[in-house]
Amino acid sequence: MSKETELGAGLDTSVLVRLMTGKPELQAVAAKEFLWEMETAGSPVFVSNLVVAEAYFACHHHYGLLKGEVLDALHQILSQPTFQVHSELLSLLSLPGLDTAKPGFLDRLIHAEYAQASLPLISFEKAASRLSDSIIL
Repeated sequence: MSKETELGAGLDTSVLVRLMTGKPELQAVAAKEFLWEMETAGSPVFVSNLVVAEAYFACHHHYGLLKGEVLDALHQILSQPTFQVHSELLSLLSLPGLDTAKPGFLDRLIHAEYAQASLPLISFEKAASRLSDSIIL
């Protein structure tokens, strides 16, 4: 996340899900209008990794979107200049085959956050051994 521009707000999962699904329609419209106002004011909106993870889960499990569709929607929306996200998120979302990768998106998101803090990932998941600086118990 860049410190150059002062942030205008932090987005909740419910708003991101409305932007991704368009449902319910009135809330999706309200979310788009809010973001337009923030963009017009030059106030970026921060989206945390936790919000991204919750939106990924909600869109896949509750809205029935395929994992690839959810990842594509996240990448498309969060790439817009209105949003600020953790530095590794957009490059992670652009990985080919992420929807079927082992370890999966959420494990890689966790790993990226720990790597940014120079911390190893400690896991019982054997697939995590494919990630740098991970320790399998």
